[in-house]
Amino acid sequence: MEQRRWGFVLPMLLILVVLTWTTAAEDAALGLVAVGAKRHAYAAMMYMGTPRDYEFYVATRVMMRSLSKLRVDADLVVIASDDVPIEWVQAMKEEDKVKVVTVENLKNPYEQQKNFNVRFKLTLNKLYAWSLVDYDRVVMLDSDNLFLQGTDELFQCGQFCAVFINPCIFHTGLFVLQPSMNVFKDMLHELQVGRSNPDGADQGFLASYFPDLLDRPMFHPPVNDTKLVGTYRLPLGYQMDASYYYLKLRWSIPCGPNSVITFPSAPWFKPWYWWSWPVLPLGLSWHEQRRKNLGYTAELPIMLIQAAIYLGIIVITRLARPNLSKLCYNRRPEKSLAFIHSMLKVVVLWSIIATYTVPFFLIPRTIHPILGWSLYLLGAAAIASIAINSFLLAPLPVLTPWFAILAALGVMANPWYSDGVVRALAVFAFAFCCAPLLWIQLSKVMTNLQMLIDREAFFPRLGESSQMSEFNKLY
Repeated sequence: MEQRRWGFVLPMLLILVVLTWTTAAEDAALGLVAVGAKRHAYAAMMYMGTPRDYEFYVATRVMMRSLSKLRVDADLVVIASDDVPIEWVQAMKEEDKVKVVTVENLKNPYEQQKNFNVRFKLTLNKLYAWSLVDYDRVVMLDSDNLFLQGTDELFQCGQFCAVFINPCIFHTGLFVLQPSMNVFKDMLHELQVGRSNPDGADQGFLASYFPDLLDRPMFHPPVNDTKLVGTYRLPLGYQMDASYYYLKLRWSIPCGPNSVITFPSAPWFKPWYWWSWPVLPLGLSWHEQRRKNLGYTAELPIMLIQAAIYLGIIVITRLARPNLSKLCYNRRPEKSLAFIHSMLKVVVLWSIIATYTVPFFLIPRTIHPILGWSLYLLGAAAIASIAINSFLLAPLPVLTPWFAILAALGVMANPWYSDGVVRALAVFAFAFCCAPLLWIQLSKVMTNLQMLIDREAFFPRLGESSQMSEFNKLY
């Protein structure tokens, strides 16, 4: 009987031990997950509906990857509207290791305001940051931020913290918040009742929702890693306006660490556009971050194809240039051709304008500035070759703007200016001296064209031998 009893008890004890060990292991695993979960997040938003959607997508990816390289102790989150292309979402999730939160676009009730700018229609999606209640603190970002160093100390700030780059209005390109569904629902209610909003965008709404921030104390990170309570102003070093740099060509921000650069400029002067440097010196800094973090794989095939086409155009137009020795020299143009001669001058003028404008719009916008300007100059030379060889123009007058643009780039990119004022004066002086030269060369183009018309190189008189058997026009 005793043996039977132990025969029954031992298996039960063994089962109990196994169950206890399994439960403990599961609890330990759950505890490990809880300990390893991120309590903070850097978040950005992405929405569709503007001509620059792709550029902002690239900018967001570069910013998130740069944060990852800084080894920030936080999750990287993108609040994406539900119409963002699925391939973009997958790229951010799989390649950039970003958490994507898909949301519906918030309806903007301020669209009928007179000063409303349609490009800010969906910026109120930024309010979704308050719904990220899985995190203790969130740093909400615009995609035109450039991080110079980590800013994890911002997670110690209070319920709302922002920078005043304007003396009276804080900037919403970077702010710290404590997520709260109660605050989020209250904000949605304020949208419905029509809270005052000076600009109809997130900037005006948040400035109205937190009207007393200017009177709040400055944020200084506590030494014991505790979190502050309340609202605070952030030092200017957390949101350095690029305009401060252009004045002295160096940073001189005494309050707070020089951590984050922002570019609240006109849309076409954001740092990711290839023409941003050397027009705006900091553009190269942004592209250096992209080169290190994301690369230019998406744009390189298009660039190589364009370069091959431009080189082909230069070779073909040069080989097909007509033989000038076989042109007719009749100096009595018919009156019936006077209008055509005038139109020919207009066509030549527009072809020169197209030489220096068309390549600008064909280059991928977010390519590296050095590659972009190189491709632009190559494209301008190719189209200039068409004009030169089709209309038998002298090359130097047509290419004078080409050399002027190249020289202007050198003047702007000169690294030895003492400050931004000297740089601006140097660019102005170069433009002032270059303008008369450009006018003289354009006059020479028209004179050269008139000589060809007088010789009837393009329109010989009827019934006369034009001797143009080898004159192969390209148009």
